[in-house]
Amino acid sequence: YIMTQMFFDNKKYFEYVDACRSIGINVPIIPGLKPITNKKQLTVLPSIFFVDIPEALSKAMNAATTDEACEQVGAEWLVQQSKELKAAGVPVLHYYTLGKPKVIRDVVSKVF
Repeated sequence: YIMTQMFFDNKKYFEYVDACRSIGINVPIIPGLKPITNKKQLTVLPSIFFVDIPEALSKAMNAATTDEACEQVGAEWLVQQSKELKAAGVPVLHYYTLGKPKVIRDVVSKVF
């Protein structure tokens, strides 16, 4: 199997899967998902992991006025992302908790 690094735009995952399949890679490709839980992560994650943050997520996070609101925005984004992947037939989702197990627990309870 292949495990992806975190991503925040499912289109990139689907493009990656299609590219792998087109060259004969047919093992399961497990998406790696992480909630963005604070505004600092909008700049830190891209600089460390070379990931893109969708503009809609960035705008929603920047509009949040409290730490709790930021966490809620990130969790809701992850719920929607997870539901879309699940609806597309992705058999397994991997969540990077990175010290936020409660957020992941809440997300999973809304998705599964």
